Amino acid sequence: MKTTTVKEYTYKDFASDQEIRWCPGCDDFVILRAMQKALPEMGVKKEDVVFISGIGCSSRFPYYMDTYGLHGIHGRAPAIATGVKLANPNLSVWVITGDGDSLAIGGNHFIHVLRRNIDLNIILFNNEIYGLTKGQFSPTSLVGQKTKSSPYGNTQPPFSVGELAIGAQARFFGRIGGNTPKEMTQIFIESEKFKGTSLIEVLQNCPIFNDGCFTEYTDKAVREDKQLFVEHGKPMIFGKEREKGLVLNKLKLEVVTIGENGITQEDLLVHNAKEQDPTLHQMLVRLRDPLITGIIRSFDDVTLEERNAEQTEEVKSMSNFVKTDDLFFSGDIYIVE
Repeated sequence: MKTTTVKEYTYKDFASDQEIRWCPGCDDFVILRAMQKALPEMGVKKEDVVFISGIGCSSRFPYYMDTYGLHGIHGRAPAIATGVKLANPNLSVWVITGDGDSLAIGGNHFIHVLRRNIDLNIILFNNEIYGLTKGQFSPTSLVGQKTKSSPYGNTQPPFSVGELAIGAQARFFGRIGGNTPKEMTQIFIESEKFKGTSLIEVLQNCPIFNDGCFTEYTDKAVREDKQLFVEHGKPMIFGKEREKGLVLNKLKLEVVTIGENGITQEDLLVHNAKEQDPTLHQMLVRLRDPLITGIIRSFDDVTLEERNAEQTEEVKSMSNFVKTDDLFFSGDIYIVE
């Protein structure tokens, strides 16, 4: 049996020679380097990797990767990526998008690619603003947020990416701060291993038009107390001293302190990312104190490709036709001389 081995790569093998045109201090640089470091750990051949993007600052991403890629049109990256994956199922397909690109004009494509469960990966850069078009409010901008298009304050309630994704039947959802490259790299690796549509929301700072949008959670001085990084099979524990945790009190998540009121680590909730029932996962993505990061949801399910293949085989098994000519010359025919 013939076997092939994947060349040992370094992050430099995935860095293109293009000048990176992002603003200084943007978290996009962190995401790019995390991906370049993650790819050598994925065990995929460089020529089998494809990045598809829409429109926005994030969508310049394919230019900076020395892989195959396509810079698409606004909001349509999932549709293009679906075609790429169905045409060549052996490819590792990545969709690079932003909160405006995927949740506004691309909202329809976004929810449907999640429900179909096609075997591809989506990284959503969420900076709660339109950056490339110079600072208009986006579908994730906060109520009251003053922007170029809402000078007196945004009046539209924001989407929650996690709630929207789980509501659209996403089987894999992860969330990570834009300034945590080590954890981000690992989540990218895990998403590639996942069979189905994986979605990773990156809380990405925009230093020009929405600086500090996630500072209350991502700043190094508060991160350990304001974020709870979940891992499947491990207790939900956080805090600088690892003294806090989550318990389920009736129908609400509650923060407790280990050692108070008889609480021990054994009383804390243990994270189960593989649970198909979305109830607890929805509670986790809604929580804001602490903010839940890490892989929140990841359970195996049948993919669109598998459903299509099964249906095709079933139809073929019942058909009297093996090739097109069998169909053309079936039934009543006549010859024109």
